[in-house]
Amino acid sequence: MSTSVKVIAVLVARPGKAEELTGLLAGMVGPSRAEQGNLQYDLWRDKAEGGRFVVEERYRDNVAAAAHHATAHFAHYLSRINDLAARTALELEPFDVVDISRRVHTR
Repeated sequence: MSTSVKVIAVLVARPGKAEELTGLLAGMVGPSRAEQGNLQYDLWRDKAEGGRFVVEERYRDNVAAAAHHATAHFAHYLSRINDLAARTALELEPFDVVDISRRVHTR
């Protein structure tokens, strides 16, 4: 059974780079959403700090996530992102609260 892949990335523009970062991230949305295995690709901007963004991604499975990383638009993103922003990316897995609850209550 394959599990979808969820990625949350937080990107904070380097000084003087917020406008360039905005353009780079906005340019990723359309091509990423068009990928066959993409289930979600949303871009959020922090209301309190306009140079901070959150990218919320979800892919059908690991194969789809790997395909995203092999695209030309992702390669372009990688070639520019370190100059424009500090970033933290989290790859998440589903957390089965029901299963955990059962284990806690059966002890």
